[in-house]
Amino acid sequence: MRFNTLFVASVCASALLASCNPKTAEKNQLKYTHTSIVDGDAYEFFKVVGSKLVYESDYAAYAASVAKSPQAKQLAEKVNEVYSALIPAVDSLATQNQVDFPIKGAEVFKSPVVAAVDSVETEHAVKAYSDEAYIHHVLHEVTIIKDRFERLSRNTGMELREFGSENEEKINEIFTLAGGKADEHGHH
Repeated sequence: MRFNTLFVASVCASALLASCNPKTAEKNQLKYTHTSIVDGDAYEFFKVVGSKLVYESDYAAYAASVAKSPQAKQLAEKVNEVYSALIPAVDSLATQNQVDFPIKGAEVFKSPVVAAVDSVETEHAVKAYSDEAYIHHVLHEVTIIKDRFERLSRNTGMELREFGSENEEKINEIFTLAGGKADEHGHH
């Protein structure tokens, strides 16, 4: 009888200790609460940049095919090149940090022709593409992305900080091509 009691007690103790394992606790927390292992700033990076990269890459591919000015065409090709290369890298980094990527609910780019076919009110739904509007759009969006990369380059997570620092120059190049001016008094 004592053997049975000792056996049951040891099984219960081992089950208790196994459930207190930090790795098991982390897996269960992620599994049941859908929590990531990044801080709020890094999560915001994945949320903002993750939702913009795919859209902007698709928009750039479209703009490169219809652009008339050499500046807009060059900008669209550069945006498509950089953002297309960043998508798998951000996806991989998000997976390592247990953040959903791509961000659910992100806007999907539709060319004006597709938007016209999908829309009931075709005259009001379609905005005509213009090179100037595209350049302005890229400048606005890359400013937001640039800010997120700068913040990521100061993150407490070493992998995130390195990723942000490594890619800041590429984003700054798009910013400059779109007509953005470098902040002469910025502190880096």
